[in-house]
This record gives sequence, C-alpha cells and structure tokens, in this order.
Amino acid sequence: MRWYLIGFIVVLQGCGNLADATKGWTVDKIYQEAKDELNNGAYDKAIGLFEKLEIRAIGTPLSQQAQLEKAYAQYKTGSAAEALVTIDRFMRLHPASPLIDYALYLRGLVNFNGDLGFLSRFTGFSLEDRDQKASKESYATFAELVSRFPNSKYTPDAQARMAYILNTLAMYEIHVARYYMSRKAYLAAANRAQVSLSEYPQSPAREEALSILITAYDALDLSQLRDDAKRVMGINFPKNKLGTPSSSATPSTPAGNPAQKP
Repeated sequence: MRWYLIGFIVVLQGCGNLADATKGWTVDKIYQEAKDELNNGAYDKAIGLFEKLEIRAIGTPLSQQAQLEKAYAQYKTGSAAEALVTIDRFMRLHPASPLIDYALYLRGLVNFNGDLGFLSRFTGFSLEDRDQKASKESYATFAELVSRFPNSKYTPDAQARMAYILNTLAMYEIHVARYYMSRKAYLAAANRAQVSLSEYPQSPAREEALSILITAYDALDLSQLRDDAKRVMGINFPKNKLGTPSSSATPSTPAGNPAQKP
C-alpha cells in the first residue's frame, strides 16, 4: 500500500510540474511556443498552450486569436466537432471581432473537409444516401463569409469551395441516378436527375442529368416528358447524342492550402 501511495504522490508531483511549465512566461512567449508546436505538427501540445494563452491574455486581441488558433489545431487533429464548438463559442462571445471573417472561413473549412471527400474515397457506390448535412452547412458558412466580407482575403478561396460543393452535390445525385439506371429503376433515376437539375442548375453535371432523364423517360414510355427533356438538351447541349449519358468529370478540389492563422 505504501508503494502505491508513493507512486500516486510522484504522479501528482509530475502533473503539478507539467501544469506549471508556463509559469512566469509572458503571453508572447506562450504564443510563440504554441505556434512552434502548431507548425511542427504537435497539435495536442499547441492546443494546451493556446488554452493557457486564452486565459492569460483574456480581454485582449491575443486571447481571441488564441481561441481560433486552438480551433485550427483541433481541426488538424481530426476533431471536427471540437473545432466547431470552439469556433461557435468564439463567434458567440466576440460577434464584432475583426477575426470574424477568419472564424467563418475556418468553420466552413472544417465542415468542407469533414464530408466532401466521399467521391474520391469510394471506388464503388452504395445506394445508401450519405449524409450531406456537413456539405450544405459548409456552403452556407462560406456564403455568409462572401456576403458579409466580400473583400476578405479568405473570400476568393471560399468562393472556389462553394462552386466545388455545388458540383459535388450535383454529381452525388448523378451517381445515385446511375445506380438506379443500372438496376432499370427508371423512375427513381429520373427523380434523382431532376434533383440535380433543380437544385444545382449551374453544375456541369446538368448535361448528364438531362441525358439520364431522356433515357429514363423513354424507357418509361413517357414521351411528352422525354421530348421536353430533349428540347432542353438541344438548346443547352446541341452536340450531345440524345439519350446517351455523357461522362461528367468529378469536380476538382480547390487549389491552395487553407490559411493557418488570421
């Protein structure tokens, strides 16, 4: 029992020494150490230091920056939920902060990377509908950034990501429609193609969506709807071989690395 007690005391002393590691440091030193850990990929250490800085520098712009830097570090560890909680807390506490544009950008980025990789991750396709909530929330956040801060340095990248999101969601519907076409479930295929056209009318996927509609309606002997789709195809894509689905390219991921700090 005595050895257990001694060991417990040693552990407590070690924790105490660890907790006091930044004792006597200036806020600038804490920030620099946190940034060094962040840049070196030691995200957990960076998070701990940013949390200390947030408290030590409370009421200052540096404290606000520490909150967002912590959120970025959480995002880099793959802890999307924690990052979003940190960002939402920041936006609630500091609605007039000059860093709000970065907070919006980072929030959109967390959701963007959290859900939009499914087209490249899966070589096959499952009929099961994947959750598109994060994708749509990412788009909405980027749209808010673009609307509120059109001159922000983060706006151009946000706009590129918005276009990618729309194209990806449209292509998702096409993937589902293709699946139904392969199973000769023509009505279901037509419905998904219609979703792609109605919700994402500017996407490059609209040509293939129209082709699927023509083929599906023809198979269903819905001649009026088929001819309507052919008319729209002829106006927008006169060189398309009607009724033959074309190969729509999967949208490319926006170029560039996300900003690491405000």
